[in-house]
Amino acid sequence: MEIIKVTGNKKIYIDLLLLADEQEDMVDKYLERGEMFILNDHGVKAECVVTKEADGIYELKSIAVQPACQQKGYGRALIEFLFSYYADCKTMLVGTGDSPFTLNFYKRCGFIESHRISDFFTDNYDRPIYENGKQLTDMIYLKRNR
Repeated sequence: MEIIKVTGNKKIYIDLLLLADEQEDMVDKYLERGEMFILNDHGVKAECVVTKEADGIYELKSIAVQPACQQKGYGRALIEFLFSYYADCKTMLVGTGDSPFTLNFYKRCGFIESHRISDFFTDNYDRPIYENGKQLTDMIYLKRNR
């Protein structure tokens, strides 16, 4: 298993990113200003995009794991890699919908709830976004401090 920083055309990995963020123009808002990493284990199993928001503060904008590869530690491996890669990271933020599956994943990775942005999904996406049968409305931000 290796984690590689993507320095060329990030759009070649858009299909996997769209599993985590379904609307391509929303991905486009952070893709070029962020750094992308792929986790390769006999093929790309996971990827993420991270942006620097301020000194010592980074945001995990998107993380996606191939559906057949979920719950095998790839997502956690990417998150742990990010904390070693960004040695100056004091706080890592991540925003997500109100989905127990996703929230529990981040909590198992050491994140705690920080704040919410009300109606984020209904205000910013051109169609309703559902996860596990539940419509997402608020963006829930979690954080993990070093």
